[in-house]
Amino acid sequence: MATRDLVAGMIFLLQTTVGGLGNLSLLSHYLFLCFTGYRLRPTDLIINNLIVANSLVLFSSGIIFTLTYFMLYQHLSDSECRLFHYLSSMGRGVSIGTTCLLSIFQAITISPMNSRWADLKHKAPKYIVPTIFLYWILQMSVNVIYLMFLSANLGNKNITHRKNFGLCSSVRHDKSTNSLYAALLVSPDVVCFMLMLWANGFMVVILHRHKQRVRHLHRTRITSQASPGSRATKAIILLVSTFVFFNTLSCIFRTILSIFNNPGWIFSTLNSVFSLCFPTVSPFLLMTRDSSFSRLSFAWIRNMKCTMLMRNI
Repeated sequence: MATRDLVAGMIFLLQTTVGGLGNLSLLSHYLFLCFTGYRLRPTDLIINNLIVANSLVLFSSGIIFTLTYFMLYQHLSDSECRLFHYLSSMGRGVSIGTTCLLSIFQAITISPMNSRWADLKHKAPKYIVPTIFLYWILQMSVNVIYLMFLSANLGNKNITHRKNFGLCSSVRHDKSTNSLYAALLVSPDVVCFMLMLWANGFMVVILHRHKQRVRHLHRTRITSQASPGSRATKAIILLVSTFVFFNTLSCIFRTILSIFNNPGWIFSTLNSVFSLCFPTVSPFLLMTRDSSFSRLSFAWIRNMKCTMLMRNI
């Protein structure tokens, strides 16, 4: 086993383990709230969809990457190649769309009552489920390319006329066709990135104005604490900023892989690493947003300590 494969395998193992535990913990938290009669907020529905999409990316890609780079799983069938790449790319696309939806919804929620978005405050929640459903359909349709052109290297002894992706390869097209497929895969991401940047900028402006008002009230000796909406907005801004950073890098490498016929080991591996970064760290960023998760975690730890003390007595 080459040293570079061992290092890459360790990175993928860490990402899959940490990200999987974080997403499962957060999903279990929301399921617990749902079964105990807690009424979930509209943003909770969006976050649950984000958790599902991120988990799909981690478990469809992270496990295969880990086993592959540790040389524990060296051959994939044609159906396995197509299925894993299809699920991973679809999950990544849904994750992008869901994060975009979350940022736009939060921007509408915190917009002033006298703004042009005020009418959407009461209408926006009922459009969440249809929007999520339509974006799943969009990603299922766009990523059908992987089901059409991808196959295992094992069944193609001569891959000189195919684009190599390690264990899998695809039909090699001319540059114009490759550019067309790259644009088809990347264009939804670019649209979502632009919308997220707009929503983030809008929320930053709103928070800045809120901070100025708080300072004015403080000067007049009226104390004020940060509202839960402000804390949630800051957490979402951090989440979106982290998302844009990692997925911009991943998008660059995806474009390179789509355009060039033999992009090489380093580009393929870096694309895989960056594609798993956001699903790994996002649940922990979301935990900082939800105060109920912290309260339940502290209560569980306190109950565990009390139980251990009672057993020792």
